[in-house]
Amino acid sequence: MSQRPTRARTANKLDVAALYDTIGRDYRRYRQPDPRIGDAIIHRIGDARTVVNVGAGTGSYEPTDRLVIAVEPSLVMIRQRAHDAALAVQATATSLPFRDAAFDASMAVLTIHHWPDWEKGLLELRRVASRRIVIVTWDPLNPGFWLTDYFPDTLQADRQVFPTLPQIGRVLGAMTVSELPVPHDCSDGFLGAYWRRPDAYLSDGVRSAISTFSKLEEISSGLERLRQDLKTGDWHRRYGSVLRVPELDLGYRILVADPP
Repeated sequence: MSQRPTRARTANKLDVAALYDTIGRDYRRYRQPDPRIGDAIIHRIGDARTVVNVGAGTGSYEPTDRLVIAVEPSLVMIRQRAHDAALAVQATATSLPFRDAAFDASMAVLTIHHWPDWEKGLLELRRVASRRIVIVTWDPLNPGFWLTDYFPDTLQADRQVFPTLPQIGRVLGAMTVSELPVPHDCSDGFLGAYWRRPDAYLSDGVRSAISTFSKLEEISSGLERLRQDLKTGDWHRRYGSVLRVPELDLGYRILVADPP
């Protein structure tokens, strides 16, 4: 492995301002790693002893029992990492500052849709990993869930940035795809986390930690409709059946590829 990085060393000059410098200031409060999702990710990483976490944010889902290096473009996010978190390099996914096959495994959790060139970023994940690549993403062919009835532009916004699974496969080669159902009490506040807690979407703080909402031009009418439907009971009449299930498949997927 190359020289041990400092906790927030700038590896290269960033070409664009990181999205999370703007929306990530209270990110750690709302985006707590969910242990069930964490177990699924760690299981896929397997026995890899060295791991690079690309688009690492505040450090969710990083293994704690092996050597991990985090890569994150946003200094705002790096500053929210715990004092005992893995060392972080400020760099972009499209230009990882490591030699070929520097790590046993590379991982990227709900981040590839933020990369300015996701294909180049995937090639970088493959370049630096000698044994395994683990990615958590969302399948843009998924039809969405009840939230899109209130904010229909969420699907269009995310489908513009998330690559399809076949597109990813063309870059990484053979890979396994597994469903990642979202628990009803998921602690990691990504877009689908509150599918059984509809009132959460009324919170400014909750929405501020969800990048999709930052892309919508207008949300006030959707918020008012949701607020009124919860007040009158219309939401429960239309969607109350979800309150009886413990987890839901919302299109989140874990992809595993083993470089040749």
